[in-house]
Amino acid sequence: MAMGLHRAGARGGNRARTPMAEINVTPLVDVMLVLLIIFMVTAPLMTAGVPVDLPDSRANAVDQEPDQITISVDQEGYIFIDDSPVPVGGFPQALAALPQNGGKPPLITLRADKSLDYGRVMAVMGELNRAGFNSISLVTNSSVTAP
Repeated sequence: MAMGLHRAGARGGNRARTPMAEINVTPLVDVMLVLLIIFMVTAPLMTAGVPVDLPDSRANAVDQEPDQITISVDQEGYIFIDDSPVPVGGFPQALAALPQNGGKPPLITLRADKSLDYGRVMAVMGELNRAGFNSISLVTNSSVTAP
């Protein structure tokens, strides 16, 4: 906070000085802009906690919903719900424990490694369908060329 002293009047004999408070907002704005840039860069990185090498596709992006659940299958075939690992053989129980708002199941986004066997991805999708999750979005990388 900067404080300046100035003369109270223009009279020659009066030398009374009063403090004048000033707030310099430029450093505050600079710090806020830097924080905004940091959050804008790091926010997309926090959505994908499990490292998965996604396949390429030219599909259009799907809008994200606030109550969506991300199911990830890594290169070894282990399943994660959001960032939590699911024990081997415990996927049906983990799906039964997922919250459902008013009987309507949330949107599921499935992220699967591109080196996985097609049968493994279909087994996960089959369990999702059996548990009543019929709205499934498959997540891919965007590519500019056709396969």
